[in-house]
Amino acid sequence: MSIFKGPSRFGRAVALTLAFGVAGAGAARAEQFINILTGGTSGVYYPMGVAISKIFSEKMQGVRPSVQATKASVENLNLIQQGKGELAFTLGDSLADAAKGVEEAGFKKPLDQVRGVAGIYANYIQVIASKDSGIKTLADLKGKRLSVGAPKSGTELNARAILKAAGIEYKDLGKVEYLPFGESVELIKNRQLDATLQSAGLGVASIRDLANSVPITVVEIPAALVDKVGSPYVKVTIPKGTYEGQDADVPAAAVQNYLVTSAKLPDDVVYGMTKAIFESLPDLQAAHAAAKAIKLESALVGMPVPLHPGAAKYFKEKGVLK
Repeated sequence: MSIFKGPSRFGRAVALTLAFGVAGAGAARAEQFINILTGGTSGVYYPMGVAISKIFSEKMQGVRPSVQATKASVENLNLIQQGKGELAFTLGDSLADAAKGVEEAGFKKPLDQVRGVAGIYANYIQVIASKDSGIKTLADLKGKRLSVGAPKSGTELNARAILKAAGIEYKDLGKVEYLPFGESVELIKNRQLDATLQSAGLGVASIRDLANSVPITVVEIPAALVDKVGSPYVKVTIPKGTYEGQDADVPAAAVQNYLVTSAKLPDDVVYGMTKAIFESLPDLQAAHAAAKAIKLESALVGMPVPLHPGAAKYFKEKGVLK
C-alpha cells in the first residue's frame, strides 16, 4: 500500500508559488488597449489615426491599438468622457466648449475626464463650390445648397461660426445637408449640391477628389471676417495649387487641432504615446502632408484643458514645459 497521501506542505507551497507566478506573469503580459478616435475615412483624422496606430504597434510594448472612424470632434470628446477611447482627435473650439459644457455645441455638462496630450496641426475651414454653381463669395451661398458636415460635429460648429459672421443663417440657404466629407463631394459631382464646407488639413482627400473630377472655386473667407469671429479662429492662406484648378492664394480661417486622452489612463501609457508620436513625425508626414505642421515647440500652445501628467512628463524632458 502506498504511503503517499497527497503533497507535503513544501510541495503545496511550491505549487502555490508556481500558480501565483503564472498568474502574475499573465497579468504582466496583459495588453493595454488604445482605441484611437478619428473622424470620417475621407478626412485627415482617419489616415493620421491609422499611422499613429502603426507607430504605437512598432514603438510601444504591451499595447493593442485600434482605430475607430467617428463623426469627429464632438463625438470623440464625449466618448473619451465615457471611457470609450484612449486617444482622440479634436478641434480646439470643440475642446474649449467641452471643458465649459456648452450644451448647444453638444456637451450637456463639462467633460471633466478629458486631458490634453498635444496640439498638432491647424484645420483649415475650406468652403468649396462647383464652378457651375456661380458661387464666388460667402454672400453667394444664400439660396444655394450647402453641406456643413455631420450635425454638431466640429466642422458644423465651424460652419455656424463662419456663416454667422458673414450674416448668413441656415434658413437663408436653399438647402442644408449634414453630411460627411466624402458624401458631400459625391453630391456635388452629381449636381445635387452646390458647395461644401470642410474643416480639415490642407490637401484633404475629399476636396482633392472633387477638384480632380469637376471645376471648383475655393471661396474666400476674408481676414476681416476671421477677426470678427475671433479666437480660436486665426487668419491663414490656402496656397495656390493646393487643389487642381486653384490658380491663386485664397484667404481662409483655421482652428488648431489637438490630441486628447482620458484622465484615467495611466501616466506611463500616455507618456509612451506622446513620446512615440513626437519621435515618429516623418511617419505621420508620410501618412498626410498636414502632419508637417506638427512641431514639438508649439505642442502646448492654446491647450484649452489640463495636460495629462504622462504627456507633461515627456514635454518636461524635452524642455517644452518648465
